[in-house]
Amino acid sequence: MATQDELKKQVGYKAVDDYVKSGMVVGLGTGSTAAFAVERVGQLLKEGKLTDIVAIPTSVRTKEQAEELGIPLTTLGTPESRFSKIDVAIDGADAVDPQLNLIKGGGGALFREKIVEECADKFIVIVDDSKMCDGLGPSFALPVEIAPFCWEHTMRAIAELPSLKGGKPQLRLGSSANNAVDGKDPAVTDNGLYIVDVFFDTPIADAPKAAAELKGLCGVFEHGLFCGMTTSVIIAGKDG
Repeated sequence: MATQDELKKQVGYKAVDDYVKSGMVVGLGTGSTAAFAVERVGQLLKEGKLTDIVAIPTSVRTKEQAEELGIPLTTLGTPESRFSKIDVAIDGADAVDPQLNLIKGGGGALFREKIVEECADKFIVIVDDSKMCDGLGPSFALPVEIAPFCWEHTMRAIAELPSLKGGKPQLRLGSSANNAVDGKDPAVTDNGLYIVDVFFDTPIADAPKAAAELKGLCGVFEHGLFCGMTTSVIIAGKDG
């Protein structure tokens, strides 16, 4: 029986082998599953099986990993990125519903992931089968990146949104890279902002509506609902 890490490696490698070709601009995701895809890009470049790749990392962590592996990097809006024309982006997800809407941001990189992945012709999501769910919310809390200024007010306003009815927001403490309470101070993202994790007992009824309501709230910078963005999902389970 494959361990969870072995499953993550299988999907990470498969996504790169199936979707990344020489000459592409590639978005590199963030997190424990995406790290295997980054590893694979570096490996194939080193072996000469991939050439002329330029990548855009979605976090400081991914940037550091890619630099160590010798992957050429750029950012959006540059000539190297063909002015943000990304061929493929590969990233993990914390929850995937039957419509392939996602919750992302467990690792705290939701804004950088979203701005890069929105620019991709193909957005390939790599998960193990524990991330599949019937409705977003109960299986993984929804991360919302907010301004530190008046954060208590913004957190209360999030709780009062009609589309997030029943959600219980909590300020993320300690490391921004996970939603466990592993410190006393507010978690700070790569963008210098706070994260509120909204916990649900029942699924979010209308994820696209919730996404729009959150985006319209003053004090909210970005949220972890990725709706209508996924091209395909590669799922690793005990059967391969």
